Amino acid sequence: MSPEDTLMDTLNAIEPIAQNFMREAQKRSDNLTKPQGSLGRLEELAALVCGIKRTLKPKTENKVIFTLAADHGVAEEGVSAFPQEVTKEMISNFVNGGAGVNVLARHINAKVIVVDMGVKGEILSKDVIIKKIANGSKNFTKGLAMTREQAIKSVLYGIELVDEEMKNGTIDIVGTGDMGIANTTPSSAVVAAITHAEVEKITGRGTGISDEIFNNKIMVIKKGLNLNKPNPDDAIDVLSKVGGFEIGGIAGVILGCAKNKIPVVIDGFISGAGALIAYKLNPLTKDYMLASHQSVEQGHKILLEYIGLKPLLNLNLRLGEGTGAALGINLVEASCKILNEMATFEEADVSKKIN
Repeated sequence: MSPEDTLMDTLNAIEPIAQNFMREAQKRSDNLTKPQGSLGRLEELAALVCGIKRTLKPKTENKVIFTLAADHGVAEEGVSAFPQEVTKEMISNFVNGGAGVNVLARHINAKVIVVDMGVKGEILSKDVIIKKIANGSKNFTKGLAMTREQAIKSVLYGIELVDEEMKNGTIDIVGTGDMGIANTTPSSAVVAAITHAEVEKITGRGTGISDEIFNNKIMVIKKGLNLNKPNPDDAIDVLSKVGGFEIGGIAGVILGCAKNKIPVVIDGFISGAGALIAYKLNPLTKDYMLASHQSVEQGHKILLEYIGLKPLLNLNLRLGEGTGAALGINLVEASCKILNEMATFEEADVSKKIN
């Protein structure tokens, strides 16, 4: 079976979420000891998770955050405030438990899985899953970021990550994260290509770049889009021409979660670019995704609106790694505990509202 056929099998295996379970969950929520609708989006979240999992007793015990890392050839165009070596150095920080995502994952009792999708140089740690496609993508101002075959492989590797982790036991909920110096540049290019929004409205300052670097970054993205002319109706074409390996991998994680009926909490802008690829490959994935927050990156709001996702938080985050996803998972877990543990009026012997 060809990689294209394998990908198509996953896309075809994704089913709509179960609206009947959502309705029953909301009915129970309406009978809990509170005014109807008074817990707002927590009620929506619980109902959505019930619809995804096809249950009225959703569990969120086994939490996994996939942090996917890759380097980008476009970094040589001077679009980031940090040198490319930081990608590999941060992997050591993840493995040693010292990064932001590690702290927040410990806070919610989640497992962090670090994945090398295409980091420049060899990663020797046994604690890193190797799904390396190449030593970074190519510089998209000089040609394609990757071949179409590599783009498909990156998505398939993301799907594999979910399937392989499920062999170790049940996964109740997943978060996505990223690491890759300069990766807001390909993410901006992906979002601009698919949404047709102006590059200036999509592009942000990433790790905190100067005006000079920012203006150069916009020119670099425009150059890549004009040179490669990605087809907005073909997500794999967009990914191959201006994307990154971790972006494709995140798209694959989302597809893998949708196929396996697992809610997936997406992090910020780079995860959002991956979510956009997944959504274009199969729009049903939208209902399996929960947007943890709205990033400082201005393109994040545009892509979330394009998919039709409402962010849970707006905390001016722009770190990535899965930090926002960890906070989002915390809220999802709270919503499920409300549904599972809060008493109904009948159970608590509390009088209902007078009509």
